[in-house]
Amino acid sequence: MKRKAVFPFTAIVGQNDMKLSLILNVINPALGGVLIKGEKGTAKSTAVRALAELLPAMESVHGCRFHCNPHETNHLCDNCASLLKVQKSLSVELVKMRVVELPVNATEDRVVGTLDIAHAIKKGEKKFDPGILAQSNRNILYVDEINLLDDHVVDVLLDAAAMGINTVEREGISYSHPAKFVLVGTMNPEEGDIRPQLLDRFGLSVIVRGEHDPTQRVEVIKRRLAYEQDADAFINTYATKQNELAQKIITARNLLNTVSIDDKLLETAARLSIELGVDGHRADITVIKTALTIAAFNNRMSVNMDDIKTAAKLVLPHRMRRRPFENGELDWTKVEAVLNDNA
Repeated sequence: MKRKAVFPFTAIVGQNDMKLSLILNVINPALGGVLIKGEKGTAKSTAVRALAELLPAMESVHGCRFHCNPHETNHLCDNCASLLKVQKSLSVELVKMRVVELPVNATEDRVVGTLDIAHAIKKGEKKFDPGILAQSNRNILYVDEINLLDDHVVDVLLDAAAMGINTVEREGISYSHPAKFVLVGTMNPEEGDIRPQLLDRFGLSVIVRGEHDPTQRVEVIKRRLAYEQDADAFINTYATKQNELAQKIITARNLLNTVSIDDKLLETAARLSIELGVDGHRADITVIKTALTIAAFNNRMSVNMDDIKTAAKLVLPHRMRRRPFENGELDWTKVEAVLNDNA
């Protein structure tokens, strides 16, 4: 059976903040994922699946259930590390990044995996049954209606996303494996919100709305109809744009660790958080990491003020202090004032 063709990422009309947030997290998974808030029918899930399809196949250790990166020897699972020690090299295969979906009713064991305690006692060795986090390593972990997910499960997800490692402990026995993934949560605010403590743990957050410009809405309709009429032909018309964006992402990944930022911009990010009354230091750090990633995406070696401004739009709104029934919208005039004072 032929696999259904995926709608091209570059064919999605509008929703620029959402598309940029997804791209930045694929370039730099350490940003901590993105929470996409919006009504149904605003291309949230389409964008997530389209981004995974856009990227070229990646090198993985052959047969590894965690899809370990053969070039990151400090982040291998136990099996791959043991194999490398014995064989001095690892067999490599190419695998496509994919979207791993986490159901709203998922239990903690299903997410983190389970340890067979009876086997450990009887055989004296660990036996681990992988969970969703194992499948998600080096992939996109997609959680629709994340506001309806059990808070404890969300905590586990965010901890793994921040650490890049999933650790399971049962009866004094523990097992760890790499769990570096791009976490994408989507939700409809009308169906309830998530706790502020969990909201703060997401690196970026965007609000998506349906297009209100008639021309844009017509373009959405035209592209969808063309895709449904002949998906292969429609995808071919975007092949060049898809390849260009994929190459831009790959280049940004390679450039990211060489991008620099001066102390004045670091101070600007700090002042911004103070002026807006944002608690803790996570916001400041994430603004800087996002700005570095934006600079890399634009093929620049250093961060500028525009990068800080764009990063602030994605990082700060969901961290604003708010009273019940407030949306926590970012006062952009205040942001502009701080940025202008420090320009």
